[in-house]
Amino acid sequence: MLRLTVSTEEYLMIGDDIRIVFLGGSKNHTRVMLDIPKDINVVRSKVIEANAADGDGQERLSHYYAVPDLPEKYRKKKGSRQASGKDVKAI
Repeated sequence: MLRLTVSTEEYLMIGDDIRIVFLGGSKNHTRVMLDIPKDINVVRSKVIEANAADGDGQERLSHYYAVPDLPEKYRKKKGSRQASGKDVKAI
C-alpha cells in the first residue's frame, strides 16, 4: 500500500490512461476526480460491501485500517513553530 500527501489539484498517473486528481476537501472528506477509460469498472467500497452479504464474501474483502499513531518522526511538535529554520516556542 502506498500512502501519499498531496496538494489540491495534484494528480497521480496509473499507467498511461488513468489519472486521479485531488480536488481538496475537509477534515474527514476528500474530493477526487477519476479520469479513467470507460472499459474499466469502478465501484465504491460501500457497494461491494453491501453486495457481499454472506460471511464468506465479507472475509474476502480487503480493508484498510488506519494506523492509530504516527511514528515520532512524522508527528508535529506541540508548542513550537518553524520560523527561518529554527524552532520558536508558541506564546
